[in-house]
Amino acid sequence: MNKGEVNYVSKWKVVSTAVTFGKIDKEPTKRLEDFGCEVMLNPFGRPLTNAEMLQYAFDADALIVGNDKVTRNVMDGCKNLKVIAKHGVGVDAIDVKAANERGIVVTNAPGTNSQEVADLAFGFITMLARDLYQANYDTKNGKWIKRPGISLYKKTIGIVGVGSIGTAVANRATGYDMNVLGYDVSENPTAIGLGVKYVEFEELLSQSDIISLHLPLLKETLNILNASRFRLMKKGAILVNTARSKLVDNDALYASLVGGGLRGYATDVYDSEPPVHLAYFDLPNVILTPHIGGATVESNRRMGDVAVDNVIAALKRETPPNVV
Repeated sequence: MNKGEVNYVSKWKVVSTAVTFGKIDKEPTKRLEDFGCEVMLNPFGRPLTNAEMLQYAFDADALIVGNDKVTRNVMDGCKNLKVIAKHGVGVDAIDVKAANERGIVVTNAPGTNSQEVADLAFGFITMLARDLYQANYDTKNGKWIKRPGISLYKKTIGIVGVGSIGTAVANRATGYDMNVLGYDVSENPTAIGLGVKYVEFEELLSQSDIISLHLPLLKETLNILNASRFRLMKKGAILVNTARSKLVDNDALYASLVGGGLRGYATDVYDSEPPVHLAYFDLPNVILTPHIGGATVESNRRMGDVAVDNVIAALKRETPPNVV
């Protein structure tokens, strides 16, 4: 320790419930330990329940969370809690109001996985457009079936939510010479510079061959894709969801998939993790992945470092760089 530094050894306890924090890249964990923290990592490989969080984090000074629900009762049971750091971006599972009332700082890691989620969204789009999931299955099982897909070149893509991830998707779409429509509460100058044309939601749904969801889950966006809005979509449209599962009404989605409305649906997000089995899971034109959109080696390190930056600042009683 250098002269003038404060000795924090054994002073703080940090509990991470985020599934991938400290597992893919251990350097962020080492940074906390070097700062003087005792670090406990998620022992289950899944989000913790409220009871488990209270069991493991009751004496924590800091929580690093993934998709776990952090409720008022969890905060009340964690008397030492000073900061809740999201290992990612969305904080809809954290009761931010309750945290503010208790003087607990809530932070996130914006922009740390935007490019990776956009990569996955376009991977989904390509798989559904060219039936790659079925072609792979057929060929591995000795079937030589050349299924005609649809081209992406010159198609219209509608991006619902044009923040950092939606803009990254728009950037990729320009490589396919796509017509890019956007819908959001405000216009993003970077997206406009890429050629995104902002339209009303209903127009986007009716004009798009591909629809990619990138909205946060709010009261206003819950089930934003309901039965009436599915009926507005082009027959044969592709729908991709790497944002939040509850943006989509599951019954309306299933009806569109089996009724020939949608060509296909791909999702990386669910109401709970692991998810409860839903009827559309069994359909051949549906692709499911286990919330891996932001999970690459590179993005995991970025998310981990930003979460640690936020935690250390809060424990030092400084303003973290990414307060929600």
